[in-house]
Amino acid sequence: MTSKTASSKNHVQATVRMAEVVREYGPFAGAANVGGVTHDGQRVWAAVGAHLVAFDPESGETTRTLDRAADAGTAFDGKHLYQIAEQRIDKIDPVTGHVLASIPAPGHGADSGLTWAEGSLWVGQYRDRKIHQIDPATGAVLRTIESNRFVTGVTWVDGELWHATWEGDESELRRIDPESGTVLERLELPRGINVSGLESDGAGLFYCGGGGSGKVRAVRRPKTGRA
Repeated sequence: MTSKTASSKNHVQATVRMAEVVREYGPFAGAANVGGVTHDGQRVWAAVGAHLVAFDPESGETTRTLDRAADAGTAFDGKHLYQIAEQRIDKIDPVTGHVLASIPAPGHGADSGLTWAEGSLWVGQYRDRKIHQIDPATGAVLRTIESNRFVTGVTWVDGELWHATWEGDESELRRIDPESGTVLERLELPRGINVSGLESDGAGLFYCGGGGSGKVRAVRRPKTGRA
């Protein structure tokens, strides 16, 4: 795999590689768009507009469908799902599909990615180019990290903060410094393959929502980016 370097906004040389797409899933029945994605330790969940679908990453078979509004980011805290639904974030029991609580989304409908880490939710703000850490009980913004590109999906893995970008017909996965926002590593997707949601499986793969393609793609996480 070849690599090169490019300057970030703070003049740090960021490693740039072509992303390795290892598998595609979908399109899913009745779904024209994939927004958020998350991983519950066994299954991948995808937000497909009017509902959430869970599928087995080995077989690709859909195993669950929850009829809940699901138009953007999705997260899992080890027990519950969190789902952006326009101007709110719903806390959902994945067994029953019931909404247990709701909090306001920080972008008031302009929110994108969502992930869970260290007791907090982390929410991408697409055109604002920001990532907010928020209180999962109240929705209060605890801190904000700025990016220099549009932010779609967001994920934490092994202490690393990654986010997806989607501008025009180009998408990347970016590892950034969680304090400064400096870009440390970039994975470039082939032109025409766009990334909406993003989540790690906690090991060697990222799962990427494919927007209007209706697909979810597995992308290999580079070993050099691992703690």
